[in-house]
This record gives sequence, C-alpha cells and structure tokens, in this order.
Amino acid sequence: MAELRWHPLIKDWIMIASNRQNRPQMPKDYCPFCPSFGNVPDYEVMEYDNDFPALSQNPPEPDDVATDFFKVRPSYGKCEVILYSPKHTQTLPELSDEHMRKLVDLWCERFTLMRADEKIKYIFPFENRGETVGVTMPHPHGQIYGYSFLPKKLELETGAAKEYYVEKHKCLFCDMLENELKENKRIIFKNRYFTVFLPFYCEYPYGVYIFSNRHTEYMTDFTVEEKTELGLTIRDTVGMLDSLFGYQFPYMMCMHNAPVNMGDYSKDFHFHIEFFPPMRSAQKQKFNASSETGAWACCNPTCPEETAQELREAYKRYKENSK
Repeated sequence: MAELRWHPLIKDWIMIASNRQNRPQMPKDYCPFCPSFGNVPDYEVMEYDNDFPALSQNPPEPDDVATDFFKVRPSYGKCEVILYSPKHTQTLPELSDEHMRKLVDLWCERFTLMRADEKIKYIFPFENRGETVGVTMPHPHGQIYGYSFLPKKLELETGAAKEYYVEKHKCLFCDMLENELKENKRIIFKNRYFTVFLPFYCEYPYGVYIFSNRHTEYMTDFTVEEKTELGLTIRDTVGMLDSLFGYQFPYMMCMHNAPVNMGDYSKDFHFHIEFFPPMRSAQKQKFNASSETGAWACCNPTCPEETAQELREAYKRYKENSK
C-alpha cells in the first residue's frame, strides 16, 4: 500500500506507505552505499533512487478505501538518496572544500530535475543523522523528497511570508535576519554569504538556522561563490555541533526553498536551513511529548541567548581543531 490520505482536521495529505515495512534487514557488515560491496559504482557524491520510496512518479492505484468523506489520491512524487561520500564512516566535517562544493552542486542538480516535473509542488532536501533520530544506515547520506502537494508546515511558512510582504512590502526572512544581527545575542557565526544563528523563538535547545544573507528563493539561484560558501557553512555548522559535547551530534537538517510550479515566490520567500537536534544536554534528549505533538505547542527547556553562547564556544573549538 502506498497512497496519500486526506487529514480533514488539519487540511493536509498524509503519506501511507506500508510498503516500507517490507524493507529487508541489512546483513551485518554489509552496506549498499559502499562501492566495495558492488551495489553502487565508485563515486565522490551520488544520487541513488530510494529502493522503498514513500512517493513515486509511477505510483500504484490507491486501495479501494475512498468514500464521499474519506479522500485518497496516488502517492505521486519522488524520493532520492544523496550519498555524501563513498567512505562508510566519513562525516561532513571531514569533507574537503572541493567535496562539499560537489555535494551542493548535486543537491542543485537534483532540485532542478525534480522541478521540471510540473506535478511536483515542493522539493525538500534533508538529512537525518544519528540513531537518536532513527537512522539505521550510518553511511553518510541525506535525502530529497519531491511532493505533489505543499506540506502543512511549508504552507504555513509561505503563507506567513506572503502576508508579511503584502502588509509591509518587505521580506519576512530578511527582516528577521536584520533584527537578529541588530540584537547580536543569538548569532553564532557569519561569513560573507550566510549567517548561522539561534532564532529568537527557537523551538529546540540547539536548533540553529542558516540564512542566506542575500534574498534568494532557491538554492539553485546562488552564484558560484555562494554555492561554495554554502557547502562550507553547512560543514562548519555540523562541525560546531559535533564540538559541542565531543561526539557526533544527532540532528535533522531541513532545507527550505520556495515551492515550485505554484506561482511566484520571488519577493517573499527566502532560502534557509533549519536544524532540529534532539539533545538538550550532553546526555539528555529533548522528547516531543503531548504538548509539542498533540497541540503543536513547542516548549524549549533552555534559554536561546545562553545556548547561543555555548554554540559560539563550540564553533571556536571546532575552528581551532580544524586548523
């Protein structure tokens, strides 16, 4: 079974993908992403079609469960795996400047190809890292989903940005960045093209954002220099998180571009990356309990201004150790 089912209470499509339950248990000491096992060729970075996708450009017909009330539609879309490195245990902070640039180029290439399919409305590059967030494959990789609908969070975010632009004739994200820079309490580090900070309303203790300093709706619109710097900024952000407590920090990294094939977002949407690390201290995990999950009422158990200082110190340690 693989289909989309309509959630009438929140007006969103839910992916039903019971086919993913049939994923085989990988044999011990085997990795399908390591070239040495023969499943993939030699590569530096590589796109790999997900073997058990939740979304497909040739989806099966939905089960015969629809009624006048219950709505279903085919699970149209695309699910890709982005392999960061052929080395099984290599991490982002260990990749060279050139390697990171190739990774950014691959993200942009796949984004452009997905966007050419007019049925796809939102393209979402992301990475899940660490067993704490459910990762079972330690080989360095991320994913890209192409949805045939605009997911609810992105619908809210893009809607808020459009409302702000209509009211103030300015970009919501640009104003947010301007005010964060003015306050300077939650800025972690900044370079010519990107700023890393904890937002004023931070939902997670170490939930840093990466904002492009220039107003750009898609990562594919970046200049050559910006793409190079984007790779280095992502690498340094992960290195900073790893330096925080001295181990490979688990996180969910989510890249937010404007929707595609849905109209003009050039004036009101602004490319950015959001991190959701599940740790609230070196040994304690932040769990999303009833308030966060059932009411979407987030509660951050730390003070963003204090954790920003922790992250600045971690960034300093990372840069000193990487010299």
